[in-house]
Amino acid sequence: MKILVTGSGGLIGSEACFYWLGKGHTVSGIDNNMRQVFFGPKGDVTPNINQLLTHGKYDHHPIDIRNRGSIDSLLQRLKPDVIIHTAAQPSHDKAADIPFDDFEVNAMGTLNLLEGARQHCSGCVFIHMSTNKVYGDRPNMLPLIESDTRYDYDSSQISEFDGVSINGINENFSIDQSLHSLFGASKTSADIVAQEYGRYFGMNVGIFRGGCLTGPQHSGVELHGFLSYIIDCALSDTAYTVFGYKGKQVRDQIHSADVISCFEHFIEHPRPGEVYNLGGERENSASVLEVIDMITDICGKSLQWKYDNANRIGDHICYISDMNKFKTHYPSWIKQYPLKDIALEIIEHKSKK
Repeated sequence: MKILVTGSGGLIGSEACFYWLGKGHTVSGIDNNMRQVFFGPKGDVTPNINQLLTHGKYDHHPIDIRNRGSIDSLLQRLKPDVIIHTAAQPSHDKAADIPFDDFEVNAMGTLNLLEGARQHCSGCVFIHMSTNKVYGDRPNMLPLIESDTRYDYDSSQISEFDGVSINGINENFSIDQSLHSLFGASKTSADIVAQEYGRYFGMNVGIFRGGCLTGPQHSGVELHGFLSYIIDCALSDTAYTVFGYKGKQVRDQIHSADVISCFEHFIEHPRPGEVYNLGGERENSASVLEVIDMITDICGKSLQWKYDNANRIGDHICYISDMNKFKTHYPSWIKQYPLKDIALEIIEHKSKK
């Protein structure tokens, strides 16, 4: 099987490459290290790319997905069986500073890949890595309860709202009439276009709306990669800044290996145009305060942190992914990594550097 991975130096992209290389497949990667351009030296994915290059069946292409001609030529030559599209500008905050770059990478880059695939390998399986930010700030309109350490859904009222239950937010939750941030808007554009290539053209396109995706290969920075970055701060005795919501904002974390397992199930039995929420679910959910306590407990020392009362624009107060749709379609999939194990693996990996 020939597999093409965009963003091959990033968290999910590199995990995908290593996984399918390990299974003996031929893997080509696209990554021009734009993450370093976006986030500086801490966003550099060169170590991941260099590690991939040690594999004889890995072929690297440092091209820009915004370059339509280059993408078209590459797909015409490679004709991959599978395209895993993870390349993106991934930050809310950064998008406001670079609106054209953000939209061109996230929306136009996705369109270039989809149309190139339609022209040259229309039977391939195309996985599009979307985001839960397509729901904008609508999750903040849900009824919540506040405890000492977190916000959570109010079980007595949540049933009155479409697309959400105590298990979390599902794919029927509206993406309209909300503040998305420019990043959320560009990713929503890509999400909808990817759906159309599945539904309109009948291509094997699957859309995965990721929440907090993490793992040991994550190059976390303050603007993106919450768990990885907070662990960096703990290990380096750097003060971590909590932005708004009293530190009680909740995220659900999923390990990159569990993400790749989802992709593999879809590749084996694709469903054209389907959309799936993808996250750690309730059992892997934690607030910033709870994560700080967990990291402090694991590391045996207190994390330095400070509080900024201004929350990030469009930031979710409480977001938990409901994966029941995916698990109904693919009942043999089982999540392997609980939250504490994820944190322990990241700490161990960073401690070796």
